[in-house]
Amino acid sequence: MVESTLIAEPPAPAAAAAPASPAGVRRRLFTVAEFERMAEVGILAHQERVELIEGEIVQMSPVGSPHAACVNRLNALFHKGLGDRVVVIVQNPIHLGERSEPEPDVALAQPRPDFYEAGHPGPADLYLVVEVMETSAGYDRQVKLPLYARAGIAELWLVDLAGRLVEVHRRPLGGQYAEKRTVTPGQTLAPEAFPEVVFAVEAILG
Repeated sequence: MVESTLIAEPPAPAAAAAPASPAGVRRRLFTVAEFERMAEVGILAHQERVELIEGEIVQMSPVGSPHAACVNRLNALFHKGLGDRVVVIVQNPIHLGERSEPEPDVALAQPRPDFYEAGHPGPADLYLVVEVMETSAGYDRQVKLPLYARAGIAELWLVDLAGRLVEVHRRPLGGQYAEKRTVTPGQTLAPEAFPEVVFAVEAILG
């Protein structure tokens, strides 16, 4: 089990609103329960690619074929390298508190007999989260990275397809990661929880 620190925030009321913008417009923030209920009753279409980030419903970027291929490679590599030591989660929700339910491209979770049927995995369940960046690099670095750090996600990989590199972020602290390492083709990397399982960067990037 990965030891990670959950940076807790005080619970907000169900009908909370974001601070007013300069124009005086206030935004209604949603809870995870409200977000999931909207999907259940059809307010959010089943095929609609959205995620809940800090109470806001965010439209996810379209998945291009290079992005999809990278996710497929990661899925195959993790299954081959780790087998039943993990649950490999592909583009499914993870639970990060009352107001955030992102859908990372890939995540490695602790094995559980119900495969998380009773509820989405949270920070204490997750060894690693991976985001593949094709058109979303700014969003992933500026929004997703601090979100994961605040929640206490122990390790985050940002796969930069355009830059042909992988950023490895560890040691969440104060909404950022205290440790960052960049690896490029010709180098290798391994999840911190499984240091003996090593992957070539080019096997991830293609």
